[in-house]
Amino acid sequence: MGFFTNHKLEHLQDLLVHELEDLYDAETRLIDALPKMKEAAHDPQLKQAIGDHLAQTRGHVQRLESVFHSLGTEANRETCEAMKGLIAEGQEMIEVEGDDAVRDAALIAAAQRVEHYEMAGYGTVRSLAKQLGLSDVAQILQQTLDEEHEADRHLTQIAEESVNMHAAT
Repeated sequence: MGFFTNHKLEHLQDLLVHELEDLYDAETRLIDALPKMKEAAHDPQLKQAIGDHLAQTRGHVQRLESVFHSLGTEANRETCEAMKGLIAEGQEMIEVEGDDAVRDAALIAAAQRVEHYEMAGYGTVRSLAKQLGLSDVAQILQQTLDEEHEADRHLTQIAEESVNMHAAT
């Protein structure tokens, strides 16, 4: 992350902006990674869920850009090492050989790790925005947080009702 060597934290808003930059980088990286995951998936519901999340992720990037604008700052990216690692793990699941259903279960596991990272990030920035009295910003971030929760729930549903059952046989 390199944050503490490249920046100063003088105000809580400095932290908010940094965390937003991290999320902006993470979401931008996901836009490149999700099509590969979709292509690797075999289960039609999983393919659809990944495609739907790709469309949502594009919207998340636009929302972050609007948040930066409302804060009067540039929409910059701070390299998100965590997302780089999560995407690398997802790439391993894409490349692994084996049973299609088991590979789909592995893709869901990788995707849910991403969702949980995003939920943590959006929960943090939403709380920081609330603390700073930025209720409009907090509301925008809550909308994305809600979508991340829903994506995670949907992946769980696909795993439990279809993919994992096929993988177990």
